[in-house]
Amino acid sequence: MKVDPRGQRFAAAITTVVLAAVLVSASPWLLALQAVVFAVGAGAGVRHSPYGLLYARFVRPRLAPPGELEDAAPPRFAQAVGLAFSLVGLAGYLFVGAWLGIAATAAALLAAFLNAAFGFCLGCEVYLGVRRLLPAGRAA
Repeated sequence: MKVDPRGQRFAAAITTVVLAAVLVSASPWLLALQAVVFAVGAGAGVRHSPYGLLYARFVRPRLAPPGELEDAAPPRFAQAVGLAFSLVGLAGYLFVGAWLGIAATAAALLAAFLNAAFGFCLGCEVYLGVRRLLPAGRAA
């Protein structure tokens, strides 16, 4: 399956705003909502995530067709990484200490910002690096 890379940047921009709001408010509930978005993106695919649906409904119809589409697997993996950081952040805010919540949320924010501002998907690059390291028969 292929996805529009502009949709990934759109989703990363919204994620950046949400995660910045989490850091400002220290709200575990807002982080939990973002974790749900990540979970849907990782489980059902980025096209079916809430931000992907917003992009498809309101943004993409106003744009020219994309110059190229990209494989959906790397962004889907990146959503799973975002989910992992969100869950660690939630554990921090709720059970361990705000310092862990802040650190995990800030790491996820940095990755989202890199994608939104520069089109550099850190999770996608990790996915591709892991794929290169695995033997051809074991690649996902």
